[in-house]
Amino acid sequence: MIIEILATGDEIRTGAAIDSNSAHIAQVLEQAGLEAIRHTCVGDDMDIMVSIIKEISGRADIAIVTGGLGPTSDDITAEAAAKAKGVELVLNRSALHVVENFFKTRKRTMSPSNKKQAMLPKGAESLNNPVGSAPGFVLKIDRCWFFFVPGVPFEMRRMLSDEVLPRIEKLYGRTDELSLVKTISTFGLTESATGELLDGLSAEYPEITTGFRSKFPEIQVKLYIRGTDDKVLGKILEKASQWVLGKLGENIFSMNGRSMEAVVGGLLAEKQATLAVAESCTGGLISHMLTNVPGSSGYFHFSGVTYSNEAKTKVLGVSNEVLQRYGAVHPETVKQMAQGVKRVAGTTYGLATSGIAGPDGGTDEKPVGTLCIGVATPHDVKGFRFFFPFNTRSMNKKLFAMKALDLLRRELRG
Repeated sequence: MIIEILATGDEIRTGAAIDSNSAHIAQVLEQAGLEAIRHTCVGDDMDIMVSIIKEISGRADIAIVTGGLGPTSDDITAEAAAKAKGVELVLNRSALHVVENFFKTRKRTMSPSNKKQAMLPKGAESLNNPVGSAPGFVLKIDRCWFFFVPGVPFEMRRMLSDEVLPRIEKLYGRTDELSLVKTISTFGLTESATGELLDGLSAEYPEITTGFRSKFPEIQVKLYIRGTDDKVLGKILEKASQWVLGKLGENIFSMNGRSMEAVVGGLLAEKQATLAVAESCTGGLISHMLTNVPGSSGYFHFSGVTYSNEAKTKVLGVSNEVLQRYGAVHPETVKQMAQGVKRVAGTTYGLATSGIAGPDGGTDEKPVGTLCIGVATPHDVKGFRFFFPFNTRSMNKKLFAMKALDLLRRELRG
């Protein structure tokens, strides 16, 4: 079965918006044992859109098209589909009911322009949208069944699971082939170094397809396997995962795609430990990451962005002598910061950062990219100094925050 994905809209074509829809559709299809062979993007140009729909209709069995089903003049997908098939747009009563019901259930007045959303190609079947005003539709053009869904991500996802996948299964039957994916998250190695360390994986496990995804500042290793016996596939995937673990070791922070902050939070919760953070160069980013995890209130107690030296002394109790002797960016300074925030909050652990994120402010002794991290534990306090060769402030802040959490992770793991 040949499946393609078509994303529409000038905002996607120009890069003003990221096409997360196509990625999600491809992942869902993969999990269902199906494979999208091609992703295409086209802007809001009628002639080009009609042309690409005709092109796809002659080579694919299934096409999932996102976007362009709204009430405004640039929403032209339904009209393009009608022209590609050579039929007229007609008022689809089922689609009109979807639109009217959306406004009725929300006690809002339906605008006359919204009726446009119920104008579908003649012969199209309307697809229900319980969370939005735009009904989708399915239409066969040439050899291909086209499924048109909204571009709003949460509407698309609901329609994909409730309407599209069941119809594909009904048309072609449930596939016997399964697809399993394992996401292993790493930090501390470059993508090239990670690839070199895993160079022998395909020879050891020829059934496994390997992929690498750079999600700065982490590298994700993706292991894919397809087949018909889920137990056999699972055993092979687990053995391959352990092989990867043996090669990458402590650089792996998650074997199941969890974020660094979720892993650290899980370790804190497991130990029934608490954490306070004092941030300078990271400006609250570590605290933001930690509190993005549901349940973080159980272990995360306090955050202080002690950016100035005055804040470091008054809030955390860093001595003026240390600051005058070593400066704000030094292992001795962050050790006192970590001890201070741990004492102020009364927590089990204290974590502190101070560094030079750039693009200016660096010196020969402390160039841009210099990072100092302090970790206060129930037993002692440690200070570390690192250097990362980036001049981009946002990249440095992300990398600094990740490094601090990784040090804490390693400390919690012993």
